[in-house]
Amino acid sequence: MSLDQDREPVNAQKLRSGLSRMWHAFGYSMAGLRAGWDETAFRQEALASVVMIPLAFWIGRSWVETALLAGSVMLVMMVELLNTGIETAIDRIGPEWHDLSKRAKDMGSAAVLLSLVLCLGIWLAAVWAHRA
Repeated sequence: MSLDQDREPVNAQKLRSGLSRMWHAFGYSMAGLRAGWDETAFRQEALASVVMIPLAFWIGRSWVETALLAGSVMLVMMVELLNTGIETAIDRIGPEWHDLSKRAKDMGSAAVLLSLVLCLGIWLAAVWAHRA
């Protein structure tokens, strides 16, 4: 018996398989969405998506255009969740200021900004193309 087999896994999820693993993973994802809801920026983006995603189906003239419009909105929310995860991990390490912590948080924030610029660009292009 190897040394690795003697130790219990740190994460019980690693022992699960099949539907049990998928069910538990879904639960973790829902917990992540609930945690994201506690963040003001994510909450604002989620509320905007309630309007923008149905609007994407009205504005989009093809499935590709609809997918770009709705997908860009979803992308903003995904990047916001990842940014929040980065910030949370950095904050768990400690409250003291550190150059690398600031850099990680700034880069996460920049990713959110770029996703917002992309989303805005896609929506403006679609509206511009359909104005006539």
